[in-house]
Amino acid sequence: MSKPTNLVLLIDDEPKIRRFIRAGFELHGGFTVQEAEDAAAGLHAATFNTPDLIILDLALPDRRGTEVLDLVRSWSNVPIIVLSVEANEEEKVRLLEAGADDYVVKPFGIAELIARSHAALRRYFKSEKENPVVVTGPLSIDLVNRTVLLNNNQIKLTRKQYRLLHVLATHLGLVVTHDQLLDDIWSGSVRKNIQYLRILVRDLRQIIEPDPNHPRLLITESGVGYRLQSRFEDITLA
Repeated sequence: MSKPTNLVLLIDDEPKIRRFIRAGFELHGGFTVQEAEDAAAGLHAATFNTPDLIILDLALPDRRGTEVLDLVRSWSNVPIIVLSVEANEEEKVRLLEAGADDYVVKPFGIAELIARSHAALRRYFKSEKENPVVVTGPLSIDLVNRTVLLNNNQIKLTRKQYRLLHVLATHLGLVVTHDQLLDDIWSGSVRKNIQYLRILVRDLRQIIEPDPNHPRLLITESGVGYRLQSRFEDITLA
Protein backbone atom coordinates (compact mmCIF):
# COMPACT_ATOMS: atom_id res chain seq x y z
CA MET A 1 0.00 0.00 0.00
CA SER A 2 1.43 3.38 -0.99
CA LYS A 3 1.89 6.07 1.64
CA PRO A 4 -0.92 8.66 1.53
CA THR A 5 0.10 12.13 0.44
CA ASN A 6 -0.89 15.43 1.99
CA LEU A 7 -3.39 17.51 0.05
CA VAL A 8 -2.23 21.07 -0.62
CA LEU A 9 -4.72 23.71 -1.71
CA LEU A 10 -2.90 26.27 -3.85
CA ILE A 11 -4.78 29.57 -4.24
CA ASP A 12 -3.04 31.76 -6.82
CA ASP A 13 -4.30 33.50 -9.95
CA GLU A 14 -1.05 33.10 -11.94
CA PRO A 15 -1.07 29.88 -14.03
CA LYS A 16 2.74 29.83 -14.32
CA ILE A 17 3.15 30.01 -10.55
CA ARG A 18 0.59 27.24 -10.06
CA ARG A 19 2.34 24.97 -12.59
CA PHE A 20 5.73 25.69 -10.99
CA ILE A 21 4.51 24.86 -7.49
CA ARG A 22 2.48 21.81 -8.55
CA ALA A 23 5.44 20.30 -10.40
CA GLY A 24 7.81 20.82 -7.50
CA PHE A 25 5.43 19.61 -4.81
CA GLU A 26 4.25 16.52 -6.65
CA LEU A 27 7.72 15.50 -7.87
CA HIS A 28 9.81 16.30 -4.81
CA GLY A 29 7.55 17.10 -1.88
CA GLY A 30 5.25 14.08 -1.71
CA PHE A 31 2.11 16.21 -1.98
CA THR A 32 -1.09 16.17 -4.00
CA VAL A 33 -1.95 19.67 -5.22
CA GLN A 34 -5.39 21.13 -5.86
CA GLU A 35 -5.44 24.49 -7.65
CA ALA A 36 -7.78 27.45 -7.22
CA GLU A 37 -7.43 30.56 -9.36
CA ASP A 38 -9.32 32.99 -7.16
CA ALA A 39 -10.66 33.51 -3.65
CA ALA A 40 -14.13 32.13 -4.37
CA ALA A 41 -12.79 28.84 -5.73
CA GLY A 42 -10.24 28.65 -2.93
CA LEU A 43 -12.81 29.13 -0.18
CA HIS A 44 -15.09 26.53 -1.76
CA ALA A 45 -12.23 24.00 -1.92
CA ALA A 46 -11.10 24.80 1.64
CA THR A 47 -14.64 24.20 2.87
CA PHE A 48 -15.50 20.99 1.04
CA ASN A 49 -12.16 19.24 0.34
CA THR A 50 -10.44 19.55 3.75
CA PRO A 51 -6.85 20.27 2.63
CA ASP A 52 -3.91 19.50 4.91
CA LEU A 53 -2.17 22.76 3.95
CA ILE A 54 -3.12 25.98 2.15
CA ILE A 55 -0.70 28.07 0.12
CA LEU A 56 -2.33 31.45 -0.32
CA ASP A 57 -1.34 34.28 -2.63
CA LEU A 58 -2.30 37.71 -1.29
CA ALA A 59 -3.01 39.33 -4.67
CA LEU A 60 -6.18 37.62 -5.91
CA PRO A 61 -8.48 39.08 -8.58
CA ASP A 62 -11.77 38.90 -6.67
CA ARG A 63 -10.76 39.33 -3.04
CA ARG A 64 -7.72 40.17 -0.95
CA GLY A 65 -5.81 37.16 0.32
CA THR A 66 -5.95 38.63 3.81
CA GLU A 67 -9.74 38.31 3.72
CA VAL A 68 -9.42 34.66 2.73
CA LEU A 69 -7.00 34.16 5.62
CA ASP A 70 -9.44 35.73 8.08
CA LEU A 71 -12.36 33.66 6.80
CA VAL A 72 -10.51 30.33 6.91
CA ARG A 73 -9.15 31.10 10.37
CA SER A 74 -12.68 31.71 11.63
CA TRP A 75 -13.41 27.98 11.37
CA SER A 76 -10.17 26.07 10.70
CA ASN A 77 -6.66 25.63 12.11
CA VAL A 78 -5.28 24.22 8.84
CA PRO A 79 -1.69 25.44 8.24
CA ILE A 80 -1.58 28.44 5.89
CA ILE A 81 1.53 29.72 4.13
CA VAL A 82 1.18 33.13 2.51
CA LEU A 83 2.84 34.10 -0.77
CA SER A 84 3.49 37.78 -1.33
CA VAL A 85 5.63 40.16 -3.37
CA GLU A 86 5.77 42.41 -0.30
CA ALA A 87 8.88 42.08 1.86
CA ASN A 88 7.68 44.74 4.30
CA GLU A 89 8.36 43.62 7.88
CA GLU A 90 5.21 45.24 9.29
CA GLU A 91 3.12 43.35 6.74
CA LYS A 92 4.81 40.06 7.65
CA VAL A 93 4.16 40.61 11.35
CA ARG A 94 0.53 41.53 10.70
CA LEU A 95 -0.04 38.38 8.65
CA LEU A 96 1.53 36.11 11.24
CA GLU A 97 -0.53 37.66 14.01
CA ALA A 98 -3.66 37.33 11.85
CA GLY A 99 -3.18 33.57 11.70
CA ALA A 100 -0.71 32.76 8.92
CA ASP A 101 1.70 30.00 9.89
CA ASP A 102 4.48 31.27 7.64
CA TYR A 103 5.17 33.54 4.68
CA VAL A 104 7.32 33.31 1.56
CA VAL A 105 8.28 36.35 -0.50
CA LYS A 106 8.16 36.15 -4.30
CA PRO A 107 10.32 35.23 -6.13
CA PHE A 108 11.17 32.08 -4.16
CA GLY A 109 12.86 28.73 -4.59
CA ILE A 110 10.67 25.63 -4.64
CA ALA A 111 12.97 23.84 -2.17
CA GLU A 112 12.40 26.60 0.40
CA LEU A 113 8.64 26.49 -0.04
CA ILE A 114 8.58 22.69 0.29
CA ALA A 115 10.74 22.84 3.43
CA ARG A 116 8.51 25.47 5.02
CA SER A 117 5.43 23.43 4.10
CA HIS A 118 6.84 20.31 5.76
CA ALA A 119 7.69 22.37 8.87
CA ALA A 120 4.16 23.80 9.07
CA LEU A 121 2.64 20.33 8.74
CA ARG A 122 4.96 18.82 11.36
CA ARG A 123 4.01 21.52 13.82
CA TYR A 124 0.30 21.09 13.09
CA PHE A 125 0.25 17.31 13.39
CA LYS A 126 2.35 17.39 16.55
CA SER A 127 -0.06 19.83 18.16
CA GLU A 128 -2.99 17.66 17.10
CA LYS A 129 -1.39 14.60 18.66
CA GLU A 130 -0.04 16.55 21.63
CA ASN A 131 3.42 15.09 21.14
CA PRO A 132 5.27 15.95 24.38
CA VAL A 133 8.82 15.75 22.96
CA VAL A 134 10.21 18.03 20.26
CA VAL A 135 13.50 16.98 18.66
CA THR A 136 15.51 19.28 16.43
CA GLY A 137 19.11 18.53 15.55
CA PRO A 138 21.00 17.90 18.81
CA LEU A 139 18.22 19.35 20.98
CA SER A 140 15.41 17.37 22.61
CA ILE A 141 12.76 19.34 24.51
CA ASP A 142 10.34 17.41 26.72
CA LEU A 143 7.36 19.75 26.99
CA VAL A 144 5.71 17.74 29.77
CA ASN A 145 8.65 17.12 32.09
CA ARG A 146 10.28 20.47 31.20
CA THR A 147 13.67 18.92 30.51
CA VAL A 148 16.08 19.75 27.70
CA LEU A 149 18.78 17.46 26.33
CA LEU A 150 21.70 18.68 24.24
CA ASN A 151 23.60 15.85 22.55
CA ASN A 152 21.82 13.49 24.99
CA ASN A 153 23.07 15.44 28.02
CA GLN A 154 20.60 17.33 30.20
CA ILE A 155 21.21 21.08 30.39
CA LYS A 156 20.00 23.61 32.96
CA LEU A 157 18.04 26.64 31.86
CA THR A 158 16.50 29.51 33.77
CA ARG A 159 12.72 29.74 33.85
CA LYS A 160 12.64 32.41 31.13
CA GLN A 161 15.24 30.63 28.97
CA TYR A 162 13.14 27.48 29.08
CA ARG A 163 9.95 29.41 28.35
CA LEU A 164 11.54 30.97 25.26
CA LEU A 165 12.69 27.57 24.04
CA HIS A 166 9.29 26.05 24.82
CA VAL A 167 7.40 28.63 22.74
CA LEU A 168 9.79 28.25 19.81
CA ALA A 169 9.66 24.45 20.05
CA THR A 170 5.87 24.40 19.85
CA HIS A 171 6.20 26.39 16.62
CA LEU A 172 9.12 24.34 15.30
CA GLY A 173 10.43 25.61 11.98
CA LEU A 174 8.06 28.58 11.98
CA VAL A 175 8.71 32.21 12.81
CA VAL A 176 7.34 33.55 16.10
CA THR A 177 6.99 37.31 16.22
CA HIS A 178 8.60 39.57 18.81
CA ASP A 179 5.18 40.52 20.20
CA GLN A 180 4.11 36.89 20.53
CA LEU A 181 7.27 36.05 22.47
CA LEU A 182 7.05 39.13 24.68
CA ASP A 183 3.42 38.32 25.50
CA ASP A 184 4.24 34.70 26.35
CA ILE A 185 7.36 35.32 28.44
CA TRP A 186 6.79 38.61 30.26
CA SER A 187 3.95 40.53 31.83
CA GLY A 188 3.53 44.02 33.18
CA SER A 189 5.60 47.04 32.20
CA VAL A 190 8.55 45.10 30.78
CA ARG A 191 6.38 43.00 28.47
CA LYS A 192 6.85 45.28 25.45
CA ASN A 193 10.57 45.95 25.94
CA ILE A 194 12.21 44.14 23.03
CA GLN A 195 15.68 44.61 24.52
CA TYR A 196 14.82 42.08 27.24
CA LEU A 197 13.97 39.55 24.52
CA ARG A 198 17.23 40.18 22.66
CA ILE A 199 19.25 39.63 25.84
CA LEU A 200 17.32 36.43 26.57
CA VAL A 201 17.95 35.12 23.04
CA ARG A 202 21.64 35.97 23.34
CA ASP A 203 21.93 34.13 26.67
CA LEU A 204 20.11 31.04 25.35
CA ARG A 205 22.37 30.94 22.30
CA GLN A 206 25.40 30.92 24.59
CA ILE A 207 24.10 27.61 25.95
CA ILE A 208 22.75 25.79 22.89
CA GLU A 209 24.77 27.09 19.94
CA PRO A 210 28.27 25.85 18.96
CA ASP A 211 29.03 29.39 17.73
CA PRO A 212 26.59 31.93 19.21
CA ASN A 213 27.77 34.57 16.72
CA HIS A 214 26.67 32.33 13.83
CA PRO A 215 23.55 30.57 15.17
CA ARG A 216 22.21 27.47 13.46
CA LEU A 217 19.50 26.50 15.93
CA LEU A 218 17.87 29.74 17.07
CA ILE A 219 17.49 31.81 13.90
CA THR A 220 16.71 35.54 13.68
CA GLU A 221 14.02 36.68 11.27
CA SER A 222 15.17 40.28 10.95
CA GLY A 223 12.62 42.80 12.15
CA VAL A 224 9.99 40.08 12.68
CA GLY A 225 10.95 37.52 15.32
CA TYR A 226 12.77 34.21 15.81
CA ARG A 227 12.59 30.65 14.50
CA LEU A 228 13.81 27.36 15.96
CA GLN A 229 15.39 25.53 13.05
CA SER A 230 13.73 22.24 12.19
CA ARG A 231 16.08 20.57 9.69
CA PHE A 232 19.82 20.07 9.95
CA GLU A 233 22.68 18.47 8.12
CA ASP A 234 25.80 17.49 10.02
CA ILE A 235 25.35 19.72 13.08
CA THR A 236 26.76 18.67 16.45
CA LEU A 237 27.09 20.84 19.52
CA ALA A 238 30.01 20.35 21.87
